[in-house]
Amino acid sequence: MLELGAELESRDLNKERLSEAELEELISGRDYKEFLNPRNELYRARNMKEKPPSRSEAIKLMAKEPNLIRRPVVIHGSQILLGFDEEGYRKLAK
Repeated sequence: MLELGAELESRDLNKERLSEAELEELISGRDYKEFLNPRNELYRARNMKEKPPSRSEAIKLMAKEPNLIRRPVVIHGSQILLGFDEEGYRKLAK
C-alpha cells in the first residue's frame, strides 16, 4: 500500500489486541466467518470450516487469539479488505 502512495495507520494485533467491542464494530453486518484465518492452528484444530463457531464465540476467540484474525485487515472508509489482495489495494488507493 505504501508503494501506491497510501498513508497507513498500522496496529500490531499481537501487542495491541482488538477488543470484542472493536471486533463487533469492525465486522458489523459482514460475514464474521470471512474474518477467520483458515491457516490458524486453532481454526484447523476445531475444524471451523466445517463447524464454524457462532458469531459471538468467534468474536470472543478472535479477541483472545489475534492470530485467528485473517490479516492484514485494510480499512478504507466503509471498505474492508482481508488478507493479502494486491489488486484490491490498488483499487482502494485510487
